[in-house]
Amino acid sequence: MSLTQRRDDARPERHAKPGRFEADAVMGVVAREWILYGQSWRATTFAAVVEPTLYLLCFGFGMGALIGTLAGFSYIDFLGTGIVAVSVMFQSMMPAVINTFIKRRFLHTYEGILAAPVDVRELVTGEALWLAMRAGVYGCVPLLVAIGFGLQPGPGMLLVPLIAFLAGFAFALFGIWISAVITSVRSMDYVFSGLFTPLFLIAGTFFPLTELPGWVQTAAMANPLYHAVELIRGSVFGGLEAGTALIHVGVLLGFVVLMWNLASFQMRRRVVN
Repeated sequence: MSLTQRRDDARPERHAKPGRFEADAVMGVVAREWILYGQSWRATTFAAVVEPTLYLLCFGFGMGALIGTLAGFSYIDFLGTGIVAVSVMFQSMMPAVINTFIKRRFLHTYEGILAAPVDVRELVTGEALWLAMRAGVYGCVPLLVAIGFGLQPGPGMLLVPLIAFLAGFAFALFGIWISAVITSVRSMDYVFSGLFTPLFLIAGTFFPLTELPGWVQTAAMANPLYHAVELIRGSVFGGLEAGTALIHVGVLLGFVVLMWNLASFQMRRRVVN
């Protein structure tokens, strides 16, 4: 085999069959991330546990002493369930933006992966799946902390990891798409200030949306974090009607489909084309 032939064979997606989607390729990407996680799990776990705990301590006890109850719940219970969704977003979306950009732009990790029998859609799905699995576990930490502070456990809490996984998958795909859109590290400042902050402030995390103007409440309906917050809060406290729950799940699933297509398309443009 000539040198030219070997270079052609090493081109991204050379070995992938058009239109295929194989679970083995996706799980190969997940396995790679799991192996790398073994080298950094201590720091990742520390950040995942300490940050939401500080939120609960500072806001829960500080503002909770002034507010008392909110929307029929003690403020620390209201905040604790909201922080779960915020933690899921930060555990999935932020690494999807930062790590994916670094791996694509500076480390050229994806060129190596795509030289194997893996196509862009399998790569994107594997990356998002790993982040969703991680977010599904770490996102439940604030709930355990809130239980330690007095939140009453209930059977509905068993649904929280599933909701966290679905929301984490959606936000991970969102982050991968953003990482493929931006062209420099400095662009992340716009993302964090102009996108992350409104997403978690206008989601019913710290206060009910009914306190905001009507147009903001309408805009919040398009915020996937709001639907994740409502699902988690409804599962923990109960009282969420089946029809309303299906709407929230439907919005998250629709967001997953939209972001999966956008992330796959944009990543292919950046890495392959």
